[in-house]
Amino acid sequence: MSARQGRYRIGKRFRFEAAHQLSGLPEDHKCRRLHGHSYAVEFVLAGDRLSTPGFVTDFGDLDVVRRYLADHLDHRVLNDVLPVEPTSENLARFLAEWFAEHVEPHVGGRLERVRVSETESTWAEYEPVEEARP
Repeated sequence: MSARQGRYRIGKRFRFEAAHQLSGLPEDHKCRRLHGHSYAVEFVLAGDRLSTPGFVTDFGDLDVVRRYLADHLDHRVLNDVLPVEPTSENLARFLAEWFAEHVEPHVGGRLERVRVSETESTWAEYEPVEEARP
C-alpha cells in the first residue's frame, strides 16, 4: 500500500444565545427589530500532519473558544459587543480573526473556515485567505 498525500480536517461546534438588530435594513424589515437567536458556530481546522497521538489539534485545546463565547457573546446584544454590524457574515469573520490572533498560534492545524448559523436552516461562512507573499 503506497502512502498518499492528504489533508486532515476537524470541526468543533459551539452554541450561544444572543440578540441583535440590523439597523441598515428598511424600517419594515423584521430583522431591523431587536430579536434573538440560538447561534451555532463551527470552527474548521486543517493540517497536513498529525501530532501525537494522531490529532490535527486536541479538541480540549479549543475550550478557550467556548469560554470566549460564554464570556463575551452569550446572552448579550451583539450590537453592544461587536465592532461590526452583527450579521452572521460579519460575526463569522470577526470570530475567524479573533481565533487567528488568540487561538491558532497555540494549537495544531490552521483555521480553514468559521460557519455561523442563526437557525437550523441558515448559515454564513467566512474562509480566511492567505495573502501571497512577493
